[in-house]
Amino acid sequence: MSQLKLHVLKPSVNNLAARVFVRAANVDFTEDDVYGKTRSEEFLAMNPAHLTPMMESADLPNGVVWESCAIMQYLANKHGLTQFYPAEPEARAMIDSAMFYIIGTLYPYIARATYPALGFPQYAGEVGASDAGPEAKAAAQNAAENAIAEPLEVFRAFYLRDKPFIGGDHVSIADIRLAASLEFLAAIDYELPEWADTFKARVEHDLGVAYSEPAGDVRGFIGWVKSQKQ
Repeated sequence: MSQLKLHVLKPSVNNLAARVFVRAANVDFTEDDVYGKTRSEEFLAMNPAHLTPMMESADLPNGVVWESCAIMQYLANKHGLTQFYPAEPEARAMIDSAMFYIIGTLYPYIARATYPALGFPQYAGEVGASDAGPEAKAAAQNAAENAIAEPLEVFRAFYLRDKPFIGGDHVSIADIRLAASLEFLAAIDYELPEWADTFKARVEHDLGVAYSEPAGDVRGFIGWVKSQKQ
């Protein structure tokens, strides 16, 4: 039995990145769907932040680590998976920069634009979680959707340039995180620029079932949500 256990919420693109990576990297793991369990005493005893994905391993100082990028970085470092996370400091700096830009800039816009459509709770302190009326909440969602184009263009113009992937000729952990993030935009029928559509398809093609199988859970959830509104 594997000593590495991944605790996940299958409809989540944050979880999707880690789920894709462990499959693409052929890491020995088991997977636990913790939907509805993240506030349980057992889960909170391991992870007081109640976040997923969470990786459980006896090798870790506190037994677990959460955050998809941290999980991918750790596993790449532990197993020497330099094809996904290069060892050279300069190449690695670009991968790290791209991931931080996703989670710090692009993904917050994606979350604000798509979470209302998906029925996910909004972040505290933002309009979507406030007592504001439906018009103000719709305006905030609209503004976030309109803001997505700028950071997306940064990925095309800076991180990708003329390369197939952020990592160059091979899918990196930053490419996995970006492709996974873009999956949620289908919830609002966001029209991706052609290059982004091509990029996401290229990641899926190169990783094969390692990407398409867990991505099917996200896509199925989005399809179900949309069907409830028809």
